[in-house]
Amino acid sequence: MKISYPIRINKYLAHKNFSTRVGGDDLVKKGLVFINGRKAILGDKVNEGDEVTVKSKGSQKEYVYYAYNKDVGISTNPDTGSKDILQVTRFPEKVFPVGRLDKDSHGLIIMTNDGRITDRLLSPLYSHEKEYVVKVDKPFSDKFIELMSDGVHFDGFISKKCKVWPESTGKSKSKDTFHIVLREGKKRQIRRMCEALHHNVIDLKRIRIMNVVLDKIPLGEFREIKGEKLKEFLKLLQLI
Repeated sequence: MKISYPIRINKYLAHKNFSTRVGGDDLVKKGLVFINGRKAILGDKVNEGDEVTVKSKGSQKEYVYYAYNKDVGISTNPDTGSKDILQVTRFPEKVFPVGRLDKDSHGLIIMTNDGRITDRLLSPLYSHEKEYVVKVDKPFSDKFIELMSDGVHFDGFISKKCKVWPESTGKSKSKDTFHIVLREGKKRQIRRMCEALHHNVIDLKRIRIMNVVLDKIPLGEFREIKGEKLKEFLKLLQLI
């Protein structure tokens, strides 16, 4: 993403992949950041053409990224009576979940220690794909698929047009299970869309976030995102 100058030093460091914005403030506080040879202070702004240097780049935080298969009953935003995802997961590094997947749903969650990707992945400005497999409580019609695709009115909101298609079962198509690809993420959106069309969700599974797929990761387990897959992921987020 092109930088718009002038830009605050912490935001500049985040854009240049030195740190998160909070991490950038820490680097400034430690006296490790210089603008045109002058030690930077909190709140400094970088102008186009300024030379920014960071000492001890070798100690830059190493980012890690994992694809995790969340089980039903575990919450990424815990409330009373639900299990906190950070209490039931065991990763080699301290990480956090990016985005929501309600406790009644299961499937793919990105776990990372890279705070830069949170806004890039969740902000509606970037419009990244997330794919789900959804089973409802009764057979749906072709019209249901059409309406889900074209945008659904619910609670004063209209969902954006999206890709929706029935699950294939051999040579036939399922009448109660479908795939949906969203580029937005309202709270419990798919469930609310289905309810508006007189269907209740009985199973909801996220199987893809951008180029990262759940594939055969066992329930409650994780796989590191690395190599070309990670490179493509970060490119899609405009971080490299």
